Amino acid sequence: MTDLLKMLDLSGREIFEILDLADQLKFDQRRGIPHRYLEGKTLAMIFAKNSTRTRVSFESGMFQLGGHAIYLNARESQIERGEPVEDTARTLSRYCNCVMIRTYAQQEAEELARFADIPVINGLTDFAHPCQVLADLMTIRERTASLDGVHLCFIGDGNNMANSLIVGGLKAGLRVSVATPAGLEPDRAVLDFAGQYGEKFTLCHDPKQAIAGAEVVFTDAWTSMGRERGEAERRALFAGYTLTEELMALAAPGAMVQHCLPAHRGEEIAADVFERHAAEIFEEAENRLHVQKAVLCLLMGGKKG
Repeated sequence: MTDLLKMLDLSGREIFEILDLADQLKFDQRRGIPHRYLEGKTLAMIFAKNSTRTRVSFESGMFQLGGHAIYLNARESQIERGEPVEDTARTLSRYCNCVMIRTYAQQEAEELARFADIPVINGLTDFAHPCQVLADLMTIRERTASLDGVHLCFIGDGNNMANSLIVGGLKAGLRVSVATPAGLEPDRAVLDFAGQYGEKFTLCHDPKQAIAGAEVVFTDAWTSMGRERGEAERRALFAGYTLTEELMALAAPGAMVQHCLPAHRGEEIAADVFERHAAEIFEEAENRLHVQKAVLCLLMGGKKG
């Protein structure tokens, strides 16, 4: 692993290498065991999209690892004034040891990695959210002990979360079912990939069909950041897609609920469902910190396990 741009780039072995190290780093932190593996290392963080969890988890993670993080708001930097991505990449490569970018187009993250001499991490694009899905897999494994054969269900928009969950879930050995409104299916490249897994993957437009027997249920905001125009019309497409107690009754007994946050209670998830599963949702949020620290260590030559 030289960069982390999308789940399609990772092998199953690399996914579990990240998860195993994340488990160890979480253990160390909770017991106050020092793990300053990135002393003297610097992470540049480029933000074109607003953030709570991504910024705080990366910045806190670098501090805990002994390194330093630099926040770069794209609107307040030369990027906004039209500096080419390749020039930004080559400049940051002279100053820093790694770059994290949270932006819109996947191509921008790919171009940054192409021209940078240092590792690049995708903190979120419209196509992929790999750090979130690694945290999701970590959270599931903490509950189930093994990921092999676990039935994961996603209900909602075929967005970056759906794309990354499908790929990450299948590579990690889970069964994956997805329900999206017609016309809002996951990316074609992701569906082509999933087609290799036969009956381990199903795509439908009926949430009740997708959730039947699921052990882990995912949902996400119906409107992704930057796509708020036409939100009311878009919301109408999701009638019947709210994760309610009635829908959860079709899942396996004791099924987990996961949400990458922020959550819109009463839209993609009912308030009572969210609160009943809040502990596991916020454990998922915490695990962003641990998997990202693992990724940072592996990419910047810190602890290898």
